[in-house]
Amino acid sequence: MQRTKPLLGEGLLTSEGAVHLRQRRLMQPAFHRDRIAGYGKTMVEYADRTRQGWTDGATIDVAREMNRLTLSVVGKTLFDADVEARAAEVGEALTGVMESFWTMMLPFANVLERLPVPHLRRARRSRAKLDAMIYRMIAERRASGRDRGDLLSMLLQAQDEEDGSGMTDRQVRDEAMTIFLAGHETTANALTWTWYLLSGAPDVEARLHEEIDRALGGRLPTMDDLHALPYTERVVTEAMRLYPPAWILGRRAVAEYPIGDPSTSLGARYVAPAGALFLMSQYVTHRDARYYAEPERFDPDRWTPEFRAALPKFAYFPFGGGPRQCIGESFAWMELVLIVATIAQRWRLRLVPGHPVAPQPLVTLRAKYGMKMVVSSR
Repeated sequence: MQRTKPLLGEGLLTSEGAVHLRQRRLMQPAFHRDRIAGYGKTMVEYADRTRQGWTDGATIDVAREMNRLTLSVVGKTLFDADVEARAAEVGEALTGVMESFWTMMLPFANVLERLPVPHLRRARRSRAKLDAMIYRMIAERRASGRDRGDLLSMLLQAQDEEDGSGMTDRQVRDEAMTIFLAGHETTANALTWTWYLLSGAPDVEARLHEEIDRALGGRLPTMDDLHALPYTERVVTEAMRLYPPAWILGRRAVAEYPIGDPSTSLGARYVAPAGALFLMSQYVTHRDARYYAEPERFDPDRWTPEFRAALPKFAYFPFGGGPRQCIGESFAWMELVLIVATIAQRWRLRLVPGHPVAPQPLVTLRAKYGMKMVVSSR
């Protein structure tokens, strides 16, 4: 992820060592359960607004709809701003940045990035557009001095317990950009793949609808309903197993690292040198038959408490793991379950026959051709 620094700067996703520890310490209060509980209402409000905009029998691009929805949610919870009207503009800018991802991974990327290549020029313009928007919001908030109850206020007010220092505008920008990307793009992709999988599994969908109808009785969900929606959570869990929004992550060895166990059938250990880069793919691991029976099958029922308890650590890691595990994981789980419950309460979605479906592994796992679906009123 170091190659994404031109976009994310020294945010939590890319920073290292003492910088990462300090930033995570400063940001942790923003993601305490009590703090994010208040965001549940916003998530449902925007999901309800989205579902009310659909008409029976219409064909929609669910990928675009979910991106617009999650952009609205993160705009409101992060910046206390209604960015729905600018969703297309922001989405286009994010796409421009994301399309340059693989170029960032190439050797001498810092040199290539300055060449007059069309998609790289587009990425630079997109970064500048996103930067201008975020810096403007930071300046306005600092000038007002108001706590508007959003994550941006928390970032601006955060103080280091050790020396009392806060974040500079650049640090706030880097963290805001990281949350903006992680809290929008990944959730939108998870929702898109969830609707796709439900479209091909009417038996699973029927059970989902039954649980939602029984638990909610026709009213909109709240955070207090999460405990009554266990099957909805299993559906989302299984969707992220098959199509994890973050599909690969890397870690660099700070010292020599032995791999393997001489006492097992793997034989003698291999010692990776210090500085070696390890790549771990959630997409590959989540489809490993050693951990998941019929790994290609969409089966939310596999996620029993017993199965979870028996699953080896890191056999399922859509949010990463260890000290760098996604700080917004609880926020994301709440958003995914509440949005699925809100939309499935009213609509049934079916993939348009013949529409091509293929993952596009950029920074996140997008649907390469979008996701054209027909919405039918329940």
